[in-house]
Amino acid sequence: MKGNIDKISEKLRKDGFEALFVSSDVNRFYATGFRSSAGEIVITAGGDAALFIDARYFEEASSLIDGAQVILSSSGDSHYAQIGDYLEKHGIKRLAVEEESLTYADYMRYKDKLPVELEGGQKVLTDLRTVKSREELEIMIKAQRIAEKAFEQLLSEITPDMTEREAAAELTCLMLKNGAEDKSFDPIFVSGTQSSIPHGKPRDIKLQKGFLTMDFGAMYMGYCSDTTRTIAIGDPTEEMRKVYDTVLQAQLAAIDYARADMCGKDFDAAARQVIEAAGFGEYFTHSLSHGLGIEVHEAPTSSIRSKDIIPAGAVVSVEPGIYIQGRYGVRIEDVIYVTKDGCENLTELSKELIVICA
Repeated sequence: MKGNIDKISEKLRKDGFEALFVSSDVNRFYATGFRSSAGEIVITAGGDAALFIDARYFEEASSLIDGAQVILSSSGDSHYAQIGDYLEKHGIKRLAVEEESLTYADYMRYKDKLPVELEGGQKVLTDLRTVKSREELEIMIKAQRIAEKAFEQLLSEITPDMTEREAAAELTCLMLKNGAEDKSFDPIFVSGTQSSIPHGKPRDIKLQKGFLTMDFGAMYMGYCSDTTRTIAIGDPTEEMRKVYDTVLQAQLAAIDYARADMCGKDFDAAARQVIEAAGFGEYFTHSLSHGLGIEVHEAPTSSIRSKDIIPAGAVVSVEPGIYIQGRYGVRIEDVIYVTKDGCENLTELSKELIVICA
């Protein structure tokens, strides 16, 4: 994966920043295309960039990173002196930082050790990461296909004799066998009355009669997929089918509404109105959507109060749900790519209610 230093430099010039200091794992990866657990990058509005990184990663980073000078970090105060010298060499007086991810201790350390004024610059990266390039989109589609293939394989194996934890572990194993480098997050597998808990944890009990909600994702080349499907263990009641169909119709309404420059609040409402009209409004207890990319939850968001404007090029989830406490819950989640004229659904899995005999 090629890095995005040029994009970041251009955005810094446009937004009036002199330079950006990148210290978080996810944004180091976005900037350089290189994943590491340590390192700091200075990117200037003039197009210069330097990654300061320790000996564990120096050789590999030097061979893989284009567009940035790779500098072997010193230890202790000498490290900050290295960065300070680089900033002074490039005439940087004001340095933008990732204020949303910096700890207070780190902020105070940088403020004390670096010869610049610090200012918030998180929005530079948030805005850029919200709009996916075609290369990023193709990687995310691959991650999605890996997860979908694993899910379809699991459906041919799943039985009521499996435990929730066994089913979750098997799906994770299948995603890795199909080419995932990791899971996007710990999968959610909750059955029976526990399906009413949106982010419940898999248990060491056999799959319970009722709904089984499965929320899962694969990571591929540093990017995440995210999918939720709900199936029935045993014959569903008429009410269960009504709840499932209501969630499905709400999701389809939101997908049909989706378009570039919509407000997150309005996107959420497109689904929520369907659920409320069916009499289940109080049971839709979370937001409709979140952004997806290097992280499984990132900007933009769509909720009752969201003021986020969703641009063309954003990849977002569409995941309405109904959760009736102590009885059951249903969630259906697809991921879409927002376009000027609507959206492209990246999810190809069927949404017909699947029934596994109890």
